[in-house]
Amino acid sequence: MEKVLVGMSGGVDSAVAAYLLKEEGYEVIGVTLRTWESSTGEESRCCEIDDARKIADSLGISYHVHNCTSEFREYVTDPFINDYINGLTPNPCIGCNRYVKWDKMLYLSKVMDAKYVATGHYAFVHRLENGRYSVKKALHPGKDQTYMLYRLSQEQLSSTLMPLGKYSKDEVRKIASEAGIPVAEKPDSQEICFVPDDDYACFIEENAGTRVRGEGLFVDEDGKPLGKHKGIIHYTVGQRKGLGLPLGYPAYVKEIRAGENEVVIGKEDSLYKDEIFLRDVNYLSIEDIPEGDKIRCAVKIRYHHPGKTAVIENADEGRVRIVFDEPVKAAAPGQSAVFYDEDGYVIGGGIIC
Repeated sequence: MEKVLVGMSGGVDSAVAAYLLKEEGYEVIGVTLRTWESSTGEESRCCEIDDARKIADSLGISYHVHNCTSEFREYVTDPFINDYINGLTPNPCIGCNRYVKWDKMLYLSKVMDAKYVATGHYAFVHRLENGRYSVKKALHPGKDQTYMLYRLSQEQLSSTLMPLGKYSKDEVRKIASEAGIPVAEKPDSQEICFVPDDDYACFIEENAGTRVRGEGLFVDEDGKPLGKHKGIIHYTVGQRKGLGLPLGYPAYVKEIRAGENEVVIGKEDSLYKDEIFLRDVNYLSIEDIPEGDKIRCAVKIRYHHPGKTAVIENADEGRVRIVFDEPVKAAAPGQSAVFYDEDGYVIGGGIIC
């Protein structure tokens, strides 16, 4: 039997992934990465060790816990804090997947002589005709998680199994229930895993100290003051709620100017753009965009964005330029844009700048 190392969070998805692989005949080894713990001892929702251990016991598989809190701080929480301080809107899960979870699991797989690593993500991993690896959208669009996986390397994907791509969430829960897995009805977490109460601004204030700037000005698009804001870490592009500005029209955050400690306010139509640029681009299905070429594709500018058709091409300073057929709303600097081909494979993605 080939060994596979399954990353187990303590939730139902990774539990069913482990169960399915065991049913296929793999020798399954469960592993939980301890990534973060609060000052009160509260664990990250991605590493609920007690639940993960119960799952492993119910499945009859070996189970290990490994610490990677220092890596998590370096690649996830510190960049998260720095981005918000600089007026950006980060997505910490994307960097965590590439630089913490997969790096650590692949290292452990070599130590334990396992051929593969596996996760409970809703996606497919395929090797394409050109020899490159990519992730393909899950069969059920509502659960597709390919957006979060675009930064994975070719080496990482070549050793990865994702057995949940063809299942719906209801089907996964049914499998768990029928298999007697103890977390079959455990609710999903909708929060950032290291911010259990979803109060990310409080988390930043507690961990960044004097680097967090306080009150500043709301201004209109011409720079005219409109009132005081609580601090730029409390806002993101496209935000409407919680502004407290009685302007007589629906007001939105159009831009965050960290250097001036200003939050620019505009009407809804000011949020639409037909062109954005990306930095730190990572390609999956192709090695790069050929010089002078343009690629038609669908582009998601955030996790729950449905995706819009666009043309992508290389730009200056290693960036990629995206021109949409129709303007997109609230493309927030710091978030990722991910582009897909007509078959649902991830071409690549990068950080909106």
